Amino acid sequence: MNKLLLHACCAPCAIKCIESLKAEPVSPALFWFGPNIHPFTEYESRKNALITFAESSGTELIIKDEYGLRNFIKGIFPAIDDRCDYCYRIRMEHTARYAAENGFDSFSTTLLISPYQQHEKIREIGEECAEKYHLAFLYRDFRPLFREGQRAARELGLYMQKYCGCIFSEEERYRGKGRNSK
Repeated sequence: MNKLLLHACCAPCAIKCIESLKAEPVSPALFWFGPNIHPFTEYESRKNALITFAESSGTELIIKDEYGLRNFIKGIFPAIDDRCDYCYRIRMEHTARYAAENGFDSFSTTLLISPYQQHEKIREIGEECAEKYHLAFLYRDFRPLFREGQRAARELGLYMQKYCGCIFSEEERYRGKGRNSK
């Protein structure tokens, strides 16, 4: 059985990913690492919802509790409009490193369920990190399960975020200028 570390951005995105992976010969554990998520209240809300989901689904959850506003801003500056590359890379790098250091065979991310994320970029970065840490990057196009995951999260009463996570995506969301509308 493939022991997989699944980076989780939030509970709504994790639900159907975990369900799908558990139907395969995969033993998934969730990995919370979200230094991109701001403000702090959003970070805490997402982390707590993931804890609730992990407990209710009987899924192991590893938390790297690092609210990283300052480091995130330093990492994306001055290329704020290209922040997603940095954001994907820092999360995949930490996930792969933890997986390699703790006996996992592979890693992946719940970001792959979102139709709003750059799948090819995530895959490219995931594969680079896999090579660096001598692991497999498990790519799955979970996007067909996105709406089901959102519905399941609502039924479970889990916190539902309104934007990707970083302070800039929050601004775009509430100003009506999402990255997909450019």
